[in-house]
Amino acid sequence: MSKSALIFGASGVTGWAFVNEILNDYPKEEIWDKVYALTNRPLNQSDSLWPNDERLTIVSGIDLLKGSQEDLEGAFQKIEGIEKVTHVYYLAYKASSDLLQEYKDAVEMFKRSTTAMDHLSSALEFVVLQTGAKMYGCHLLENHPTDYIHVPLRESHPRLKSPYYETLFYHPQLEWITSYSKDKSWNWCDTRPDIIIGFVPNQNFYSLATSIAVFLSLWAEVEGKGSACPYPGSHKAWVAKSIDSSSDMIARQTIHLSLALSKSSKGEGFNVADAKEPKSWETKWPEICSYFGLKGVGPPSEGEPTEVRTYIKKHFNAWQNLEKKHGLRTGIADSELTFKGFEYFLLTQFDFDRQYDMKKMYETGFKEERSTLQTWGGVFDRMKKAKIIP
Repeated sequence: MSKSALIFGASGVTGWAFVNEILNDYPKEEIWDKVYALTNRPLNQSDSLWPNDERLTIVSGIDLLKGSQEDLEGAFQKIEGIEKVTHVYYLAYKASSDLLQEYKDAVEMFKRSTTAMDHLSSALEFVVLQTGAKMYGCHLLENHPTDYIHVPLRESHPRLKSPYYETLFYHPQLEWITSYSKDKSWNWCDTRPDIIIGFVPNQNFYSLATSIAVFLSLWAEVEGKGSACPYPGSHKAWVAKSIDSSSDMIARQTIHLSLALSKSSKGEGFNVADAKEPKSWETKWPEICSYFGLKGVGPPSEGEPTEVRTYIKKHFNAWQNLEKKHGLRTGIADSELTFKGFEYFLLTQFDFDRQYDMKKMYETGFKEERSTLQTWGGVFDRMKKAKIIP
């Protein structure tokens, strides 16, 4: 079929999986001739854990915001074969503590990148923009608008209303591509994962799987294998329902959509997640802890729960000993790149049901589902291989 993919944000928590799935010939052999992995920070093939495959080209250092549109397209033109790209998966994200600047950057990066690929590749067939659960107001926590958005979260729910609408950069991104693509021959969709569970070879602004893996590895070292590890969050979050979105399944479902959707569904949104039915930490935590030889139990009945980042900092000397003992990579367990307090945010403040309705995705012909241990255990296996955890 001679398809060629370009992944923006390829070293990120979802982008990595897209490259990996394509190089492992998902959904079948003889579809993908080429994959371009665009990363902001330098990444070599050996550190990436991607297959050593001649179809892979890693491109680092192109600043999507630098210079004019012509300058950006000139940088892309230097990539051999760029004119043959058929599928663009836009997963790039520039995090910032300045929310207004983050908003502006997100919109401009997507506009400039998509425009460049539209101009440079006459073979272009499909563009994907990854959005997320913020489309449903989940980031608003207890202020999320239950009057018009309620569980299960469906793609047909209305967009956020003012004043929330104006603060979410997904909306101008979607409005722009809807207008820009109106007369284009290529198709597009947006995909909406919940919290993304995935492997990252580079350090990441926030990767829950990385933080939990470090936390549980350290707990097993300090408290001992077989010990009880209480859930490091609130009682309400412990029982709140959701569906995990593993990077592997996000990649598979998105690739499936980009190959299967007809022009009649141009510009539609799709929830992407691991299963049809929701779970809670009450069922997931014991399974996740079992991977590390621990007994996962609920949060303490009295007092404050153990907080992930606080525990890592408290026992950082023990972690450094693990690094030396097992030859682990340094600078990851408590990196300055890690967004401060995000683990508390996700494990304590996400204390409401936010499960997706997955009917629309599975009606497209996608069939696969994954269990908790498939989702989390696969990430932990890769972290071991990458010498991130012992």
